Parts: sequence; structure tokens; C-alpha cells
Amino acid sequence: MTSSYAPVVIRRAVAAMFFMAGLVFSSWASRIATIQQKLSLSEAALGAVLFALPVGLMISLPLAGWAVNKVGSRKVLAVALMMYGVSLVGLGLVPNIYLLAANLVLFGMASNSVNISVNTQAVATEVLYKKPIMASFHGLWSLAGFVGASVGTLMIGQGVDPMPHFILIAIITVISVIVCLKYLHNDKGAEKKKSAFAKPDSALITLGLIAFCSMVIEGAMFDWSTIYFKKVVLAPGAWVGAGYTAGMCAMASGRFVADSFAARFGLKTTLQVSGTLSLTGLLLVVIFPTLIPSIIGFLFIGAGISSVVPLVYSAAGRSTTMQPGPAIAAVSTISFVGFLVGPPVIGFLAEASSLKVSFLFLAFMALLVIAFTTKAKV
Repeated sequence: MTSSYAPVVIRRAVAAMFFMAGLVFSSWASRIATIQQKLSLSEAALGAVLFALPVGLMISLPLAGWAVNKVGSRKVLAVALMMYGVSLVGLGLVPNIYLLAANLVLFGMASNSVNISVNTQAVATEVLYKKPIMASFHGLWSLAGFVGASVGTLMIGQGVDPMPHFILIAIITVISVIVCLKYLHNDKGAEKKKSAFAKPDSALITLGLIAFCSMVIEGAMFDWSTIYFKKVVLAPGAWVGAGYTAGMCAMASGRFVADSFAARFGLKTTLQVSGTLSLTGLLLVVIFPTLIPSIIGFLFIGAGISSVVPLVYSAAGRSTTMQPGPAIAAVSTISFVGFLVGPPVIGFLAEASSLKVSFLFLAFMALLVIAFTTKAKV
């Protein structure tokens, strides 16, 4: 059974869920420094407690895929997104590092459950349109990131404590879920000809490896771009965040054009172009580590990584051997490992050699995106 509403109505409802997911996450990210100060956490203590978030993500990966297949992505998305908002409030209430870690585990579990269920909804919506639209959904997630960061900056500027800020976001989230719920795909009664627990086939594993390599680059860009501009590019103080900003803007913009590009040139070509853009940008910042070339390089990197994950999720959702939810969960498991290992690997390589050399490793990851895509049957 699916929603009886017009495709455009369903698309708007799913889009709203992507936006709210991005808003919740960026609201938390915008107040990390405030919570660190509130709890008097050292840099090391904050770094340690932040590992609780990926712990929650990893715990939920098999559970979320199973739940989506068992009760449908609509119910899982509704419950998970409301839990996401409520756990955000919990993060604003915690009085010590131990409860912060516990809440981050719950926050991570809700985050990944939302990720898998909302992407399953997006795959079903894409079927109605019979053309690529997945990247545009992820573009709205990125846009929500800018909105959440802006609201967070405003709240900090006005001296607003994280708790009322997070309560406001949670209320908006819950209301959005209630309003949009009836317009989402009701896939609980969908005919299940494919197994929920089948071992991922070679096609899914290859898709996972493509996303893995791209997520290594994405994770490193988030954590190391500012440091690269400060220590290698030697950017003036006001410009140390220019690379990060350029990359994020290009990533958000790229997601709104990726669907039309993929529809015209095909998934394989789009992923190959994405890898080539990332490779070009990374080589540019390594070979010409000065301000303007590096900003241009990060624009290329952001554009390159923008479409990989949404297009890979879309392809995984069309698996012939697994249901969409478990298939997306399988690919997400592989790719998320890349997001986790990327930043520390860059740190180790930088310690052993230099930060410039470590970015050559990221260029190798971009080369692997091209190689795996050439091999993939997509």
C-alpha cells in the first residue's frame, strides 16, 4: 500500500522530513562549543565524549534496516524524527559529561534511523517520478544545515541557553512530522519479494565502497579544512574558514543540479565526474597551497562529494536482492566507516609526514571513486 496523494505532495512531505533532519543535526552542531563551556570540558574530554554519537549510529544500523522492513519506513521515520528532536532537548539539559555521552548515543541512534527511513521514502518517491531526484532531497538537508547554523549563531549572539533553543527546534520538528505524516509513503503492506536479511551482493558492496571513499574525503573536509588553511595555506585569520565555507556551499549547490545531470548523462558518468572533481580539487590544494587556488580547490572538492552519497543510496534502494531499507542500511554501514576513519587517518599521516602529504591520501580516495564506479554495474 502506498500514499494515494499526488507525487508532488508526497515529494514535498519527504523533502520537509529531510529539511527537519538537517535542522536538528545542525542545531546541535552549532551549540557544541556552548555545551563544552557549560560543562567545563577540555578539548580531550569533548573529543572523547563526541565518540558516543557514532556509537549510537553503529548500534542502530542493523536495527533500523530491520524495523523499516518490518513496520515500514513511514512509521520508523515518524518515531525516529520525533525522538531526534526530543533527544536534542536532552542534550541541552544534561548536567555532566556522563549524561551527555548517554544522550549522544540516543541522538546517534535516532539520527541514523531517520537517515535510513527517510532515504527509503526518497527512493519510493523517486520511483513515482521515474527520474533521479534523490540528490535534491540531500540538498535540502544541506540547506537546513545553513539555516540551523544561522539560528544557532543568532541564539549565541543573544545569549540564549541551548535548552530553550533546542526546545524550539524540537517543537517545530514534532509539528512537521504530524503535518506531513499522512502524505508519506505507507509501505508497511508492500509486497516483500526480496529478503530483508540477505547478504549484500557484489553490486551493493561496490556501491558501499564508492560511498566509503567519498565519505573519507567528506569527513576529512569537515575536520581538517580549517586547519589546512591555517597551517598550510597560511591564510589570514579572517580567511581560515574560507575552504570549509567554499566546500559546504559547493556541496549544497551540487546536490540541486546532480539529479538533472544524472538524468541526462547516467549514474555511472555522474559518479565518475564527481570523483574527477574531487581529485582535481585535492591536487589543486596540494600543488598550489595558496589562498585563491585552495579556495577554488575546495569548491571542486565540495562539488565532487555532493552527489555521491545520495546517488549511491538511490541505486542501493533499487537493489534486486534486498528490500530498500536493509539495502540502504548495508551501504550506509560501509560508507559511514569511511566518515569515521577519514579524519583520524589524516591526523596520523600528517603526524608521520605532513598535512600536505596526508591530503594526497584523500586524492587517492577520489581516484578510487572513479575506479570503483568504472567497475560498478550501475
